[in-house]
Amino acid sequence: MRVIAGDAKGKRLKTPKGYIRPTTELVRGAIFSIIQSLVGQECRVLDLFAGSGALGIEALSRGAGWVDFVENNPRHCAVIKSNLASTGFLSRGKVHCISAEKAIAVLDGPYGLITLDPPYEQNSIARLLASLVDSQQVDSNSVIVVEYSCHHSLPSEIGEFGLYKDKQYGDTCISIYRQEVN
Repeated sequence: MRVIAGDAKGKRLKTPKGYIRPTTELVRGAIFSIIQSLVGQECRVLDLFAGSGALGIEALSRGAGWVDFVENNPRHCAVIKSNLASTGFLSRGKVHCISAEKAIAVLDGPYGLITLDPPYEQNSIARLLASLVDSQQVDSNSVIVVEYSCHHSLPSEIGEFGLYKDKQYGDTCISIYRQEVN
């Protein structure tokens, strides 16, 4: 796996050993192609269920100012730190080895971009999204990107956030939410 665009283009990223489903280059490219006009340069990013850190590192490579990586597994947290060091982004991100639920409650937002890539077997994505949109992590300019199994479904509205775009790539679906503009 490698960074696909920006300052760290072509740099290889490690993936944690064991079961993990990193976001493919195709899906990462699609996500950033869709959101490039929605998210400003130098924005703050919250990468929930960070895994290898690929989504957050891609955001840094494309100009994000800061990324908070949230991952519950200590081995995965070590891989994210290694990937930040190898791409030269160690000073522009922090790895929080805590649950997504705890991160939503304790981190200082808001963030311009929030990515969620939970395990495909997780059935509580909609509940987590509801908690997220009711938190200090979002504001009227936030964009939320969720990667999930197409065997699940997500609502078209979560609080004041509406579905902006959704796409399917094999078994992977992405849904992008932003606040409704009246």
